[in-house]
Amino acid sequence: MQRASGILMPIFSLPSKYGIGDFGKEAYNFVDFLSLSKQKFWQILPLVQTGYGNSPYSSVASQSFNPYFISIEKLCEQGLLRKSEIELSLNKGDRIDYSFLYGVRFPLLKKAFSRFNQNDTKFKSFIKKGSFLDYALFMSLKYVFGGEDFYNWPDKFKYREVKALKQFKKDYKEEILFWQFVQFIAQNQWLELKAYANSKGIRIIGDLPLYVALDSVDVWTNPTLYKINQDFSPKKVAGVPPDYFCEDGQLWGNPVYDYQVHKKDNFSWWTDRIDKVLTVYDYVRIDHFRGLDRYYEVEPTAKNARIGEWVEVPEELFEAIHSKVDKSKIIAEDLGVIDDGVRNLLAKVGYPGMKILSFAFNGDSANTYLPEKLEEKSICYTGTHDNDTLLGLISSASEWDKNNLFNGVKSSLEKMQIDYEVTDDKSLANAIIILGFKCKSNLFIMPMQDVLLCDQTFRINQPGEVSNLNWSIRFDKKCFNSNVIKALSKLTKQYNR
Repeated sequence: MQRASGILMPIFSLPSKYGIGDFGKEAYNFVDFLSLSKQKFWQILPLVQTGYGNSPYSSVASQSFNPYFISIEKLCEQGLLRKSEIELSLNKGDRIDYSFLYGVRFPLLKKAFSRFNQNDTKFKSFIKKGSFLDYALFMSLKYVFGGEDFYNWPDKFKYREVKALKQFKKDYKEEILFWQFVQFIAQNQWLELKAYANSKGIRIIGDLPLYVALDSVDVWTNPTLYKINQDFSPKKVAGVPPDYFCEDGQLWGNPVYDYQVHKKDNFSWWTDRIDKVLTVYDYVRIDHFRGLDRYYEVEPTAKNARIGEWVEVPEELFEAIHSKVDKSKIIAEDLGVIDDGVRNLLAKVGYPGMKILSFAFNGDSANTYLPEKLEEKSICYTGTHDNDTLLGLISSASEWDKNNLFNGVKSSLEKMQIDYEVTDDKSLANAIIILGFKCKSNLFIMPMQDVLLCDQTFRINQPGEVSNLNWSIRFDKKCFNSNVIKALSKLTKQYNR
């Protein structure tokens, strides 16, 4: 990567009249905003269809697109919906109301499908490839069985009996076609948006969750790849031990991989997955990279992640990945409990890691996140989707922590020869952003919350908690104004980003 900067902005947080950000007009306006601001990267969160808790890191299908991201305005332009129909989805609340979305969005998509020409040549070609057939079967079965987790379905469907599935395809042909239509439309809208961004010189950094959900297409179709019992109950579940995010650790509950099985076919599930995701993004961030050196597994009955075991991942995994994909397109999220094994693996594979300025100013002069210590082959962030906003971090800090922040930032400004006076919380947050622009990291990424100096109410996610406040932040289009464009452009030019 050449020296550049960019913004982390989830699709769901984009401005919208219809309850949630999507692949429509406001997404294109955001690309224009990035271009005018001289930014070169747009980092997003996973585009997948979410499950319980609405987290994009727990999906019903690891290679799906979220149906909520389909622009219903674009469907209107195609003649598949009427303006009077989409107005039923108007929702301008400060937060995403997922219950409301579920109630209004899928009936609209069904209506659009009822008017869609199923003989469309591109759609027929899409169907013939069969890329989303298992997904469509999975979602159709969920519809028939009232949303039940797949491992509670009748055995003939739970265990994918050929005869039963063949009959089901006949009986529910239209329902299966509907879910294929959903992915067809979502994929096309996204790839059109990505092409527009690329035409403006904006590259997309996508996100690859390490794990999949237990109730997912992935587990249903390939159960032997996971440490699960015959009845699909997990033998072990994923998480991380206590760290600076959560004192009890994080008990994610996802099934962990059985890498000895993956090894038998040279990790084809992994290589196919990363290969496909790089057709959707320009670069991909592997979430929880440390879990590909050693991963942490916990008993499925555990109440928290305090007690668990570290298990090694075969080194051959990366040999297989690099034989199929361009490793220069991969970024490692190397946060959490990092040891020499993770550091050695990162050096061996050559991926750039992440440096978080929110972690830098704790009073320790040896802190490796300090901006003056960062090396070119890294990506500097003010924070991630799991952090509080800069202003939230500062305003909620104890007197001791705020003193460390103030003194640390002031010291870094002096060491990096930046003339900037810190007088209050907002100027302190702004100083950290300036340090990010000035540091040596080839790429500097700011969450939109920090660009706008938002308080803690704009936090994207609180790790370890299931809350309707997570994954629900929305921005108003008034935020992306000429003053913000001028300020970003000035910093970008000043620090050669």
